[in-house]
Amino acid sequence: MKIAIVKENFHGECRVAMVPGEVPRLAKKGHEVLVESGAGTAAGYPDAAYAGKGARVLTSRAEVFAAGDVIAQVRGLGANPEAGTADLAHLSAGKTILGFLDPLASPQQAAILAATGASAFAMELVPRITRAQSMDALSSQANLAGYKSVLIAASRLGRILPMMMTAAGTVSAARVFVIGVGVAGLQAIATAKRLGAIVHAYDVRPEVKDQVKSVGGEFIELDLATEGAGDGGGYAKEQSESFLARQRELMAEYVRGADIVITTAAVPGQRAPVLVTASMIEGTKPGSILIDLAAETGGNCELTRVGEDVVTEGMTIVGPTNVASTLPYHASQLYARNISALINHLTGEDGKILLKLDDEITAGCLVCHEGKVVHPRVADLLAPPAKENS
Repeated sequence: MKIAIVKENFHGECRVAMVPGEVPRLAKKGHEVLVESGAGTAAGYPDAAYAGKGARVLTSRAEVFAAGDVIAQVRGLGANPEAGTADLAHLSAGKTILGFLDPLASPQQAAILAATGASAFAMELVPRITRAQSMDALSSQANLAGYKSVLIAASRLGRILPMMMTAAGTVSAARVFVIGVGVAGLQAIATAKRLGAIVHAYDVRPEVKDQVKSVGGEFIELDLATEGAGDGGGYAKEQSESFLARQRELMAEYVRGADIVITTAAVPGQRAPVLVTASMIEGTKPGSILIDLAAETGGNCELTRVGEDVVTEGMTIVGPTNVASTLPYHASQLYARNISALINHLTGEDGKILLKLDDEITAGCLVCHEGKVVHPRVADLLAPPAKENS
């Protein structure tokens, strides 16, 4: 089977879907890897590195698409709404696409992709189950985003994070408050703790308390009814506005007492919940920083602006985008392993893609097949609203 790796054409995307180190592993399975020239350059992987590991480097994007049985991307149509449409002409029945497709937010583009006849797997829909951990690209990239969020905050903060005892006196440790204890949140807690900060964290799911403690943070327990707040897949469920209002009220003192606030809360297919309001920021420490990792899905802070800094009287709110792509070398390395693992899972004994539609992993991330949108959640978003009985 020929696995094609194309150069990313989403503005600012520096990652690549396959790194040279994975090529021999795929070759052992009988696969040939084709790489568009320059695909890995921005991530630190030159063409020569791919060729040295046995990949075939092609200069024509059209040729790469035409030759590939499986096309692996970081951002396919849906996650790349503008430039991604240019690749539709290269797709047809018999092709298989692997990549981030954002189908829950862009179901219409999933339908356009389906119309090509290609089968498409969305990496963000890989089920968060034990068997699929090696394929979980959302987690691998969120880990890096959580790490980088602390570095961004530390570089912007006008003070150091650790306590420091010097001949000139003692400097107290910075206080970090992490909201949302998923993969990104846990990595943010661990990174801030390693840098010497005092770290508190909150999540609507009380079952993450032990995880927070295990990476050196202190879990904040608020007086809220949180039974059943998790969805069973590692995410928090969407909460009522009355619940969120009470939650904001109780969290305000921690926001105002922090030097750094990092927000990571997300609900799949939904706008990010607003957890930090403008009123909560009133009275925050002068020079404090809020890093909103949910900026691209609306933001957890009411004042967040995507890709911009918002400066208030006390706090600066940063709305970073595509954070994992700012660490492209390792982000690509981890993503390539996720892609390789999914390819291995989907490959039959004959070395070709074998779709077992009764398999939880396959069915969980297969969006398009045989000209149709087959993922139930995406298909429901495309269905016309039911007519009310008159």
